[in-house]
Amino acid sequence: MAIYLKSVAEIETMRQADLIVAKVLAAVRERAKPEISTLELDQMAEEMTREMGARPAFKGYQGAGPYPFPGCLCTSINEEVVHGIPGADRKLREGDILSVDFGVVLDGLYGDAAITVPIGKVSPEAEKLLRVTEESLQLAIEHAVVEGKRISDIGAVIQDHVEAAGFSVVRDFVGHGIGRALHEEPQIPHYRSSAHNERIRAGMVLAIEPMVNMGTWQVEAAEDGWTQLTRDRKLSAHFEHSVAVTKNGPVVLSRLSEGE
Repeated sequence: MAIYLKSVAEIETMRQADLIVAKVLAAVRERAKPEISTLELDQMAEEMTREMGARPAFKGYQGAGPYPFPGCLCTSINEEVVHGIPGADRKLREGDILSVDFGVVLDGLYGDAAITVPIGKVSPEAEKLLRVTEESLQLAIEHAVVEGKRISDIGAVIQDHVEAAGFSVVRDFVGHGIGRALHEEPQIPHYRSSAHNERIRAGMVLAIEPMVNMGTWQVEAAEDGWTQLTRDRKLSAHFEHSVAVTKNGPVVLSRLSEGE
């Protein structure tokens, strides 16, 4: 499938969409405390999104799951890697880590980002997992999202950083292009893959989202058909940014600037 390059105007609209994503995720981070349910976080996210004039991108999404996704947020706790479904009975506990993936549609263009939040005080091992995962994303943006490099360079940077820390990179889920659709070409593995060797060009917008496990990289589906779990039930972390490629280097669309 073709890779669609975005115009300056499209990237500006995507920036506005991603600002909404970033503001909602910041509010989720602030409110994610012990005893709150993931459904309460989801309801807050939907209300904020609609007040800002956008539509939640994930609610009703028909992806690989057996039915349309029921939430606005993907809320994945501890050994849940991605696609966790918000629920009134899913109350956060001291020491949990919560992965929150969120997207919106604004004027026909998509924004998408993810964070992993410590709930209260977490273990030193969990703190390291979150730090290394977020670092791997930032290193990839700084060193690999450059015109002329290849998509495979992104995964190489991430894999090297993650494995040097003793963790593993999920293989079953990858990053993606984003724009008029939530998932566009190219696919972006977060590990070395010669199958995805496209040149990076100005006008691409890439959603890069390493999912990093404390143990094995292997995952399996939960009974709900959506939630993905680490096979060994060890912790998993997930961070994501939508990044525009420009002649002057990468621009992180889903990062709040001071004062925003």
